[in-house]
Parts: sequence; C-alpha cells; structure tokens
Amino acid sequence: MAGLDLPLEYVRLGLRFDRLEAGFVDAYTGDPRVRAQVADETAPTPQVLRDQARGLLRELDAADLPADRADYLRGQLTGLECTARKMNGEPVGFVEEVRSYFQVDVVLGDESVYAAAHADLDVLLPGSGSLAERYAAHRRREECPPDRLEAAVHALSSALRDRVRGQYGLPEVETVHYEVVTDKPWSGFNYYEGDYRSRVAINADLPQRLGHLPHLVAHEAYPGHHTEHCRKERGLVERAARTEHTVFLVNTPECLMAEGLADLGVQASIGDGWGPWAAEILGDLGLRFDGHLAERVAAAAAPLNRVRQDAAILLHDRGADTAEVAAYLQRWSLVSAERAAQQIRFLTDPLWRAYISTYVEGYDLLSRWLADRPADQPVADRFLRLLDEPLTPRAVTAELRAA
Repeated sequence: MAGLDLPLEYVRLGLRFDRLEAGFVDAYTGDPRVRAQVADETAPTPQVLRDQARGLLRELDAADLPADRADYLRGQLTGLECTARKMNGEPVGFVEEVRSYFQVDVVLGDESVYAAAHADLDVLLPGSGSLAERYAAHRRREECPPDRLEAAVHALSSALRDRVRGQYGLPEVETVHYEVVTDKPWSGFNYYEGDYRSRVAINADLPQRLGHLPHLVAHEAYPGHHTEHCRKERGLVERAARTEHTVFLVNTPECLMAEGLADLGVQASIGDGWGPWAAEILGDLGLRFDGHLAERVAAAAAPLNRVRQDAAILLHDRGADTAEVAAYLQRWSLVSAERAAQQIRFLTDPLWRAYISTYVEGYDLLSRWLADRPADQPVADRFLRLLDEPLTPRAVTAELRAA
C-alpha cells in the first residue's frame, strides 16, 4: 500500500459509515467529489468497515506523520473499529465501548457528592414542598416565552460573538443562522456547513430557560462548536492541509473534546458573573430573571450532570432495569418521571447510548486541564489550544499527569 494517503482514506472510511447509519457524519466540508465517489461504491458491510479500520491502524504504525497527527488518527480509527464491531453484532461491553470511542474509563459517581449538591440547592431554593418540587418551580420561573425565544437567542449570540472575536478571533466572513424548530429530541443542534457557516437549531418544544440560554448559545456557537469548526477549518484544513479534519464523526475521541470545550463556553468567554451579564442583556428585551441566583443554582447543580452517565452504566453494565434507572434519575437528578423516561430513551439507543459520556467526561477532563494551567497563563490562551489544536483526550490526560 505504498503511497497510501492515510488521512484521505480515513475520510473515505468515515463517509462509508454514514451509508450504514445516516447522521454518523456530523459534518463534512471536504471535496464533494470524494463524497460522491463513496456514494457510488458498493454498499459496505460492518465487517468490511471493521477490517478497513484495522488495516488503516496497521498502516498508521509505519506512517511518516507528525506525532500529534498520528495520535489523532489512531484515536479516530479505534473508535470506528469499535463501531463497526457493534454494527456487526459482536459483543462489546459498555465500559469498553466508551473507552474505545472516547479514551476515558467510566465509573459510577459518588452519591455523597450528589447529596451535598442537594443540600446546597436546598439552601438556595427555600420554601415549602420537596427539593425536586422547588427546583422544578425555579426552572419554570426562568422559562422563556416561546414567542420571545428567537429574539433572546439573537441578543445573546450578538453579545457573545463580540466577546469571542476579541478573545479568540474569528474569520471575518463567519456567520451563524438560527432557526427555531419543534419535534426534536435535543435542546439545540449545530449543523456546520463549511466556509465558516453554521445553522443552529433551537428546539421550542422543550422549555428554554433564560438562565440556560447563555450556555446553549455559547455551546452551539460562540465560543463552542461553530467557533471550533471555523478556526480548525481555517488553521488545520486550509493552512496545514490536514484532510482528516474535513469530516466530523460521532462516537470518536473528537466528540468528547468538542462537547467538553463547548460546555466550557460560558466559562471561557465570560467567566464569573455570567448570570448578571446575561440578565442585563435579556433585561433590555423585557425578559427578567435573577442572574445571581441562576449562576449560583447552576454551580450547585453541576455535580448532578454525572447522574446521566450513572444511568447508562447501571443500564448497560450493572444489569439494572429501566424502572430502577428511572427512579435513580428522579432521585438524584431531581427530574420528573417524564424527563427520566426521555433520558432513558436516549440512553438505550444503540448508536447514541455512549454519547452521554462526551458531556460528562469531556467537561470534567477539560475543566481540570484548564484549571491546571500555569499561574500566569490566561484562560483564553489555554482554551485557544482546544479551538486550534488536534488534541485528544489521551493527550490531555497525559499533560495532566505530567504536570
């Protein structure tokens, strides 16, 4: 296989997965002729894709590529090989699946940490009724009227865009088009279209809270997914000619990095005081909420995000049934029975069951990495590496261990 263009063959392989599972390719910005060629091929089988991934991994061992490029491709191909095995009906345990996709080992969270979070929320949300009832009432008070959602999103996006342009830089021609949609299982979604353009869909069916909207816009656009795609398209693809970054594939290490950095978007662009900052912007539209309280409640509730991953581990690794897991989610996440059932549907989807770990472990890993920076290094300098470099969870973990 002399002269094999490994990065291009990796792209072709990723595109083949999309023929078996529509949506597996989250974004493709490369040569349309390559996608057309793959579409004209004989339909692949999971076994063929598994063997192709293994073959490229063997070739990678002898390839003359920079270390960071080889490490990135090795992680991506390992994730694809695991997906192909699962598609082929081969038994893959949940913990192994997460490790193969995302380069992290998952364990159950500490219930004493969840209890401490409940105690903090109990102080912040006084009143009658159970904590779950008071927490739900607080969230209802923050709900954005559906007919004002688009205006609120645009106001926050404009303000965040200005900050991100000053902190991190953006291509002059970048744009984000927002659309309010219904009948979707997610809160928001970024569709990166290439050429520094994104389409971000916001789901109006789910209650969108004023105190959460800054995180949603930061996650999907500035400085989250849209900003990362723009900077990597300009830097890694156009300037460094790294073809592998023209395709974004689910259930690979890059997903954990992308979701982790996106969930850190508010911290990286605003930092402490984001609640009052957002309250002032939305207040100009006549949308009122207590920004100080929203920020404190979000910080107190943050440890409970791990409960979602616990639910997946209990379902797929510990033999729990859905009724037990639903009760666990309601108890520790303080969610309704309906919300718990919705989460379980996501966690039992064969393609997406492991994806929850990108948020939980991605945020945890990259939060520790940002905090571990040298004392004289600004957060923005560290975060810029996430936006620009082909970092992997394995590489970030190694940096933390070496510090």
